Amino acid sequence: MKKFLLLMFAAASLFLVSSVVCAQTGSKQAPQVTRDADLEQDSLHNLEVARHYFKLRKAYVAALQRCEEIMAANPAFSKIDEVLFMAGESSLHLAEGKGKQQSSLYVIHDGDNKRTLTPDQFRDLARDYLSQLVNSYPESSFRNQAEDTLRPLGGAKPKSGP
Repeated sequence: MKKFLLLMFAAASLFLVSSVVCAQTGSKQAPQVTRDADLEQDSLHNLEVARHYFKLRKAYVAALQRCEEIMAANPAFSKIDEVLFMAGESSLHLAEGKGKQQSSLYVIHDGDNKRTLTPDQFRDLARDYLSQLVNSYPESSFRNQAEDTLRPLGGAKPKSGP
């Protein structure tokens, strides 16, 4: 009887250990990200509006503001790579004085003070957004365009943090 119990215990232990080992090997899938459906839908709407401002109206201040709103509210947005690309391109267009909106309409609130950015600051902002895209989303369909845009800006900034 003792031999039978010992044999059953050994078999059960072997089964449990093998299933744990199998569960830890060969994982090729990215970690699953749980997304809030309502927040995802709201972010998608804001992205569509930003696309409209960017592509059709050449309203780069409005496009940049919508992108920053998405990044602040939903950093895990499924299309955050496109948001970063559009934010970078909008910032660069503002640095170059392109578009139908004056760059002075982009206002940063610093306590009670309001200020806008210089062309160099807009270029640096563009480089930040595009570098984040290149460094954090290597499989993005926007990566090659971002790298092309970054070349004259000094290339992608190194990834910060761990």
